[in-house]
Amino acid sequence: MAEGRKMGEWAFIVGVLIAIVVSLFSVSDAVAGWLVLLLVVLGLIVGLLNVTEKETTPFLIAAAALLITGTAGGSLAIIPVIGGYLQDIVQNIAVFVAPAAIVVALKAIQSLAKD
Repeated sequence: MAEGRKMGEWAFIVGVLIAIVVSLFSVSDAVAGWLVLLLVVLGLIVGLLNVTEKETTPFLIAAAALLITGTAGGSLAIIPVIGGYLQDIVQNIAVFVAPAAIVVALKAIQSLAKD
């Protein structure tokens, strides 16, 4: 199980880095689509391997905050010079975190249903 957790940790680090790098550089729509798919897959890996039952509630609260920020991130664009980049970074991190949050929430619901 420790090896799976390590893979989840790497998936998290790589996902955040990809979310940031994609936001800072222009790529074609085709490449952007593949990178978004990669963020979703990495998010699923994080949700499956990296969040323990004890960490479920804090993770879901943090994920909700990120997802809310991601949807309201448009207001970041008004910041001169860096606003557009910040908006894109927050939105890409939200794309990465959303699948992980869905997996963790479903695992929590399943755990509650068992009890």
